[in-house]
Amino acid sequence: MGDKSPKSTQKKASQKQSKNDASAQKKQSLITSQQATKAKAAAAKKK
Repeated sequence: MGDKSPKSTQKKASQKQSKNDASAQKKQSLITSQQATKAKAAAAKKK
């Protein structure tokens, strides 16, 4: 079953964490851009 030393498990955990962070960042930027688009549309309607 691979290496069970604390160092390798630590490394795996940090890799998993950074992968999660990257996907969360992508989601957040997508949401932000959608909100910006909606805000622009609303501003255009008001004028």
